[in-house]
Amino acid sequence: MTRRRWWGLALGLAVLLAAAAVTLSLDPVRATVTEAVRSDPTASSPQTLDQLPPAARAYVDAVAAKNLDGLVAAFAPDGVVVDVGRQIRGRDAIRQWAGNEVIGGRLTVLRATARPGGTTMLVVFAPGGSGGFRADYAFDLSGGLISRAELTYAD
Repeated sequence: MTRRRWWGLALGLAVLLAAAAVTLSLDPVRATVTEAVRSDPTASSPQTLDQLPPAARAYVDAVAAKNLDGLVAAFAPDGVVVDVGRQIRGRDAIRQWAGNEVIGGRLTVLRATARPGGTTMLVVFAPGGSGGFRADYAFDLSGGLISRAELTYAD
């Protein structure tokens, strides 16, 4: 192989690797742009919803349908919600919390990430009559139900 041919192959490989690096680094940008140009910016993308485990999907679907019973049923009987530091324990307390603060709002899932024992979501939650805010939801799952939901404001 001639030196010129070797340099040509090396240059081609370098260009290919650079293109791959740019493509990978653009994934977060692509997700943000997709979010910004959706026809209905208040709707979660079907691809994102399909990534959710059944209990997390039941929670999201219950909020969308204003279904208090469905939301409560997504939790284990001794489930816990930690809402920005405030602990809500058990289905009866979760029912009261969700009835007062969640049902009637709009929840848009921007990103979902599986993790051992659960899932995390970046969401926009808009309580009834408000513009909404970004939040991180971390759900621990056990026996197909939410055992713990930790809700915090996103950075």
